[in-house]
Amino acid sequence: MFIEPGKLLNKVNSPEELRKLSKDQLPQFCDELRQYIIDTVSIHGGHFGASLGVVELTTALHYVFNTPDDKLVWDVGHQAYGHKIITERRDSFYTNRVYGGLSGFPKISESKYDAFGVGHSSTSISAALGMAVGSNHNGDKNAQHIAIIGDGALTAGLAFEGMNHAGSLKDANILIILNDNCMSIDPNVGALREYLTDITTSKSYNKVKEDVWNLLGKMSHFGKSAREIVQKIENAMKGAVLGNSNFFEALNLRYFGPVDGHDIDHMVHVMEDLKNIPGPKILHCITKKGKGYEPAEKDQTKWHAPGLFDKLTGEIKQVASPTPQPPKYQVVFGKTIVELAEKNSKIVGVTPAMPSGSSLNIMMDAMPDRAFDVAIAEQHAVTFSAGMATKGLTVFCNIYSTFMQRAYDQVIHDVCLQGLPVIFCLDRAGFAGADGPTHHGAYDLAFMRCIPNMIVSAPMNEEELRNLMFTAQSDKIQSGKDAFTIRYPRGKGVMVDWKLPMQEIEVGKGRKLKDGEDIAILSIGHIGNDALKAANELEKEGLSVAHYDLRFVKPLDEEVLHEVFSKFSKVITVEDGCLQGGMGSAVLEFMIDHGYTAQVKRLGIPDRLVEHGEQAELQAECGFDKEGIQKACLAMLAAKTLA
Repeated sequence: MFIEPGKLLNKVNSPEELRKLSKDQLPQFCDELRQYIIDTVSIHGGHFGASLGVVELTTALHYVFNTPDDKLVWDVGHQAYGHKIITERRDSFYTNRVYGGLSGFPKISESKYDAFGVGHSSTSISAALGMAVGSNHNGDKNAQHIAIIGDGALTAGLAFEGMNHAGSLKDANILIILNDNCMSIDPNVGALREYLTDITTSKSYNKVKEDVWNLLGKMSHFGKSAREIVQKIENAMKGAVLGNSNFFEALNLRYFGPVDGHDIDHMVHVMEDLKNIPGPKILHCITKKGKGYEPAEKDQTKWHAPGLFDKLTGEIKQVASPTPQPPKYQVVFGKTIVELAEKNSKIVGVTPAMPSGSSLNIMMDAMPDRAFDVAIAEQHAVTFSAGMATKGLTVFCNIYSTFMQRAYDQVIHDVCLQGLPVIFCLDRAGFAGADGPTHHGAYDLAFMRCIPNMIVSAPMNEEELRNLMFTAQSDKIQSGKDAFTIRYPRGKGVMVDWKLPMQEIEVGKGRKLKDGEDIAILSIGHIGNDALKAANELEKEGLSVAHYDLRFVKPLDEEVLHEVFSKFSKVITVEDGCLQGGMGSAVLEFMIDHGYTAQVKRLGIPDRLVEHGEQAELQAECGFDKEGIQKACLAMLAAKTLA
């Protein structure tokens, strides 16, 4: 459904057209852009609050800077909807995050205005700095490079590394814009958050800062010496008023702000001045996530990505079901860890900035001294967990599969090489859906199973998730040297009555769910439910299909695999992970190592980047949904008949 843009927005489908507007027209344009985002997202869904909070900032950037020659690098990309609309994607914006449509994040291959592909946080400063150095190398000294980063993303180590390097490169023409809205998805935590609050709430500092800023704007045309004088006055003022040095300027970054990120007139004025100041610098903007839509302003976590909603009433639309529905896997995790922690005082929980997304917030509410949100800092989350494990604590470290990639060295060096039994719960494993390839949890089975001192498992349903969590925290595991990975997908499970008594599972033990004679299906994880459905439907067609749920990709159930390869010459493996190095590869390795020969077909995520779409759409595209599994079985059996 196409949404009609407003009067001014209808004239603007590119930054060049935006620059034809007068400054007096920009407030109206911002109102229309904000309303267009509200209208479209309410009907088609998507991330919401972050983009509303940067409407004026986005408009000012494209109005002042010569995009796409000047480069904008958006951090994460949740806030880039206004950017997409302004940059020649206004009329196709309704396809945002839809299968075959626009990506939910900036993407180099999608638009010349998307200078860098993003999805994971805290990459913008390093990328923009690299672009600035590249421009200098190519002789383009006037090119502008702007990194827009949220205060939540600033907590990641990569952001600090980028700022530290930028401060040492005086010729790097980079502007870092700190979008300070006190939020990532959940409220921000940590000392940096408190530091930024101190800056933004110091009335004395802001009063003097505004005077200095006005002076700087008036004197900027007199040359470098005037700017140096103003900078010295500024630095002295910061120390006198705040009582300590400015953190950013300690890194040799010129600091400007804080400024009101919703004052479009002032934002344009500020950026026009900053455009003429060379070297690395940072502009601190204060914004409100969800700005302009009252429900989103009041509950920013809920409205980060609310789904479809009635824009007039603020009611988030939910599809009502006449029958009880299974819970989301994340909810099973959140309630089960509390249940376990009530009986085991050693259990603690850790998550990097995703307490609501992982449902660790349930434990944070029930046991606030035993659950830790460490902010966007996956590397720290893993090593912090390792440190607690050395003191005998049983640590459940919950990280989305795609973000665990960022802490891979810590898993190897700080956990497994030291023989610490940290429990990794990897949420959003497999296809992440509309967030696309930056968020797909495609690789964890492969990259975890190759590490010594690591158990790798995946539950087929909610009961299995609970049993694996129960097993991982058992004395037998916690007294050993193996870390324990449990990976599960985004979305609902399959059991309505899931809260059953927990039982310990023998590590490395799979199970036969269905006997058969013609062909064997081996699956791991939630996708096994589709495999079982496929096997049962093929049975109705007169085919005898066996189905095994391996449960563990490391260690493998060798007893089951000996049974399979001793009996079957046709084997299909099914996983919602990458085929290279995944469960199917492990099965092939076993077959070769033990001298078996069989025809094996591996189903899973192929060796290419799979774009965004609903999970079912992507599984069908890659041929490992129920129908795809059936087709693979029929094709393999047909080949046998022809032979």
